[in-house]
Amino acid sequence: MTRIQTPGIEEEEEHELEVTLRPQRLEEFVGQDPLKEQLGVSIAAARGRGEALDHVLLAGPPGLGKTSLAQILASELEVPFVMTAGPALERKGDIAAFLTALEPGSVFFVDELHRLSRALEETFYPAMEDRKLPITVGQGAGARVVTLDLPPFTLVGATTRSGLLSTPLRDRFGLQHRLEPYAVDDLHAIVERSARILGVDLDPDGARAIAARSRGTPRVANRLLKRVRDYAEVRMDGVVTAEAADRALVLLEVDELGLDRLDREILGAICRRFDGGPVGLSTLAVAVGEEADTIEDVYEPYLLQQGLIKRTPRGRVATAAAFRHLGLEPITLL
Repeated sequence: MTRIQTPGIEEEEEHELEVTLRPQRLEEFVGQDPLKEQLGVSIAAARGRGEALDHVLLAGPPGLGKTSLAQILASELEVPFVMTAGPALERKGDIAAFLTALEPGSVFFVDELHRLSRALEETFYPAMEDRKLPITVGQGAGARVVTLDLPPFTLVGATTRSGLLSTPLRDRFGLQHRLEPYAVDDLHAIVERSARILGVDLDPDGARAIAARSRGTPRVANRLLKRVRDYAEVRMDGVVTAEAADRALVLLEVDELGLDRLDREILGAICRRFDGGPVGLSTLAVAVGEEADTIEDVYEPYLLQQGLIKRTPRGRVATAAAFRHLGLEPITLL
């Protein structure tokens, strides 16, 4: 049973992915094989003992399947799924409202866990360890603490920046996993699965063309598949071939490395405006008109993986590969 407590966490476009393309069982989840095997053992052990699964921390860049895995855990355990996000939890009372309403065994998923304040993090400590929730009743000298008993539950936290979590909170997760970017073969399989669900006529070469430009991210692969489908239906014969994919991705300004317009603007700012760097993150954000957090969490990881930029103590530096990708001559510092 799925019960989503906080509406509007994901963008409207992602709703379709959630209800149609997300895998429902662990065997349907493509990629992340070591993680799947470990979770499978933990799920089987918890079900065999009739206990709630230990608390789970899922870390990694956006779009790799953290939310899907949390939903799969609830599905495999056959327990309710309750979902919220760190920014939606503003007061201790918000957390108390969720925890006291949980049914026994529930999977309580908190996305963007790193955005909780330290005071709110501390509210989770007794809840995770002892299934107790201390509540302060009254104010001033007459205030007293009432401790509420909580049902067994599994907290699944998702974060793109695990380094921002405090050590006491991180240590209370018995299962800690990091999702890694997907290989092209896994993305190829994901694109083919999504095409079957959406009823897209997909050529194998078309699937590989999409997978190769998906930045190692299933969410990107599914988004590109839908846009290429649109192009194939409007401009071609409706079949997603390699040619259709290439033409559509050129129209979408996605190049052969999977870089989009903002990726190239970031590289262009470092290479052209700042002579290859170093340039600070806040300065770079102003130069391209984007939030610093978005650059650091969404764009920078892939540029680092591709060897196009480097992080240094003084700021971001473009590599020779970045200059070549933009058709520029690398700058040689004397």
